[in-house]
Amino acid sequence: MLAFVVRNHALTAVRKPLPRLRRGWALVRVRLAGICNTDVEILRGYHAFHGTPGHEFVGEVVGVHGAGSREKNNWLGRRVAGEINIACAALGFQRPCEFCRRGLKTHCTRRKVLGIVGHDGAFAEFLALPVENLHAIPNTVTDEEAVFVEPLAAAREILAQLRVSAFRKAAVLGDGKLAQLIAMVLTSTGVPIVMFGKHSEKLTLARRNGIKTSLVRGHAKDLKNSATRGKFPLVVDATGSPTGLALGIALTEPRGTLVLKSTFHGTAPIESWPIVVNEIAVLGSRCGPFPKAIALLRAKLLDPRPLITRTFPLSEATKAIKFAQQKGVLKVLLKP
Repeated sequence: MLAFVVRNHALTAVRKPLPRLRRGWALVRVRLAGICNTDVEILRGYHAFHGTPGHEFVGEVVGVHGAGSREKNNWLGRRVAGEINIACAALGFQRPCEFCRRGLKTHCTRRKVLGIVGHDGAFAEFLALPVENLHAIPNTVTDEEAVFVEPLAAAREILAQLRVSAFRKAAVLGDGKLAQLIAMVLTSTGVPIVMFGKHSEKLTLARRNGIKTSLVRGHAKDLKNSATRGKFPLVVDATGSPTGLALGIALTEPRGTLVLKSTFHGTAPIESWPIVVNEIAVLGSRCGPFPKAIALLRAKLLDPRPLITRTFPLSEATKAIKFAQQKGVLKVLLKP
């Protein structure tokens, strides 16, 4: 099959055998894959990953190993999205780790992560995942919607961690792909949202979804200065930038909550004293509930398709990931 691997901070095309399946695993033919900011950070050295990146996908099950005929019939030919964390049981460990025993498989101490940690991802014609990671996509949800299930679930995770309706207003820092989805999800709770961003065309898209926006011009200090005009009890950093944490602290009011969604290669310089003095609660937030994300799409409660800037053939993945880093670009897809 055709696949792309990370070599010398770039994507390189290779031909390699189809993934070998463990018992209870499925072979999935990728129909669409999304390029995420994490994929860009992997090229910069994030997690020192050197395999095939890509963790946002919609695909079709073409094989299941070690399952009974009924289970195979349930999955073969089905369109699916897949959870990216592969935990103890699926990796063949007889004795699960502490977090798996507690039902926290996304924090499994032995976990592999699709396209990010130790397991090849979706920038390929085929991928392999445990059947337990798969979620069927309803016929009423298109491939272009379904490819957003993973990041939409990550956005939806905030609602599982916090009672967002208890906050009188909230700010989303960033105007990129994940920030747009987070703003859509938070807006669905009825809480007034302000999105802070540097790209007028991206903010225009947010306003079409009924989201109030604030254009930040110049340097990071300008966003800090805007904090003097009003802070927020809830702030979500989805900038994907090392500066996001400091900016989030500056915009969070005393005893407010700052949610961190950014992942990037490197460190974030901050002053910690405002967190202590203002008694700010800082909450990390990562993967989320796939069924709830799929339910949002099935019910047509939001439409992520306007976020798609361009779709490239898989063979042009190197060109696509460069394009994805250009100013004004949102979601870029790969189609095998």
